[in-house]
Amino acid sequence: MTLEISDDDRKLVQMAQDAIASRFKPGWHSIGSALRTRSGKTYVSIHIDANVGRIAVCAEAIAVANAIYDGETEFDTIVAVQHPKNPDEEFRVVSPCGMCRELVTDYDKNTKVIIDVGDQLKKMKMMELIPYKYL
Repeated sequence: MTLEISDDDRKLVQMAQDAIASRFKPGWHSIGSALRTRSGKTYVSIHIDANVGRIAVCAEAIAVANAIYDGETEFDTIVAVQHPKNPDEEFRVVSPCGMCRELVTDYDKNTKVIIDVGDQLKKMKMMELIPYKYL
């Protein structure tokens, strides 16, 4: 079930894009994320990579950690945006990886996510991306 994309959702996408645009470093930082809590606070982050790929940390996980550190545990909507690899490409909204889907829904199973489906932004419940989650 897709939900309507609001002006606040568009702002959230822009915040994620601005985050990675301002901190992009090829091979190190390529994803920005923005998380809005139900109280209306927003948290932005970028992913951090490492020489050992498996210790990289996703932008969504960092945004969640920042919110939790600030005492926010009820999430409304999250989005991730990828910086273009080439100058002639555009920023694009990307779907969270499986680990981020699990992490976000571990903390708030009612969180919504903005994804790109066929070059159209869609908002849905994160649980729809992992329908048989172990709870």
